Amino acid sequence: MTDETVSAGRTVADERLSDRFDLTRVGLYAALVGLTIFYLIPVQSGFVTSIKTSEALINTQPFAPPGPDGATVEKWAFAFDALSRGLVNSLVFTVPATILCAVLGSMAAYGLTLVDWRGQVAVFVLFIAGIFIPYQSVVIPLTQFWSQYAMLDHRLGLVLSSHQATLLELIITHTAYGIPICTMLFRSQYKTMSWEMIEAARLDGASVSRIYRRIVLPLSIPMFAVVFIFQFTQIWNEFLFSLTLIGSVNDPAASTTLILSGLGEALEGVDYPLRMAGALITALPTLIVYLLFADKFAEGVRV
Repeated sequence: MTDETVSAGRTVADERLSDRFDLTRVGLYAALVGLTIFYLIPVQSGFVTSIKTSEALINTQPFAPPGPDGATVEKWAFAFDALSRGLVNSLVFTVPATILCAVLGSMAAYGLTLVDWRGQVAVFVLFIAGIFIPYQSVVIPLTQFWSQYAMLDHRLGLVLSSHQATLLELIITHTAYGIPICTMLFRSQYKTMSWEMIEAARLDGASVSRIYRRIVLPLSIPMFAVVFIFQFTQIWNEFLFSLTLIGSVNDPAASTTLILSGLGEALEGVDYPLRMAGALITALPTLIVYLLFADKFAEGVRV
């Protein structure tokens, strides 16, 4: 067999492999486009519903756009006006709680992974158990705790108003509930971290806190993005704690999800365009947070 024959055979094989690869890529892209359309259908339906008048909602199909006489942005304006107070309140307790969960979770994961001390396993088991505690199981103890001790309303009553005290209660509650899962997320990264680098720093005389500040913390930035997006979304969309600690839509500390639950209700029925506009407005902050941290989020997921 000559070299020309072998070369021709390799060329044909390479072309066939290239064709198969191109077909696989086309199939993959087609599947991704199909999944994207599938997941965007509810968004399209929700947006179309939010710009319809009540009459157009009755007279048109769910996915059909409204006609010139059936379109309006008044629902968006009314929904934003109704939710503005809740948006501010939700940001006030969501951002600090998210930051505290991320920072404390990172420190706890560092202590449970890269530092050896007695009782480490028992504490680690407690963190794992904290992840699987459902919200519903802590509602009554949570209510009793804040009702019995009421330290924010009485001891700090001269400093904080009732509105501010309620928001502080939500910050503490969400932080305590979010630390276990944040710790596990950071621990998954720290388990893959180079031990040689940590040992070299120890041999140079670096303390535990210095190693964390100078080595571990800078390498944790991608995971901080992952945790921030995850925890921000969880706290922002949470409803049960807000309902338990705030209780009323008319309370000055009402969160956006609590206000949204009663938006559009009337004696004659539910105003679905108004409620859908409110739902889309409520979802915007989580979308903005994801867009801001998208690059670091993708990097952190790959870790």
